Amino acid sequence: MSVLVDTSIWIDYFRNGDNHHRLDVLIDENIVATNDLILAELIPFLKVRKQNKVIELLKSVNNLQLKINWNELIEYQVKCLKKGINGVGIPDLIIAQNAKQHDCEIYSTDNHFKLMSKVVNIKST
Repeated sequence: MSVLVDTSIWIDYFRNGDNHHRLDVLIDENIVATNDLILAELIPFLKVRKQNKVIELLKSVNNLQLKINWNELIEYQVKCLKKGINGVGIPDLIIAQNAKQHDCEIYSTDNHFKLMSKVVNIKST
């Protein structure tokens, strides 16, 4: 099983080493996954800082194909709203859908995923 590592974890990891122990373990176990949305959030920042080696390493990580089902995203949002979970953005909904499609856990510091896991049947830590 892969673990979809969200942008928030990567940013903490690159900035100050937070969350490095668990991410290092996931990397060593070769179960880290990403997707094009997460890469699109990370790579511009890395390009500005000329972190080309890091960019190449991220591009070599298991990339989960995005298969966006807009009707399903709408249903996720409706379920969240009915349970009082507000402010979940489209990118987080897409990441949740992608993880569910590929039966992955989401590793994130973003609380939206933990809240969504109660109504959308995703695994989040």
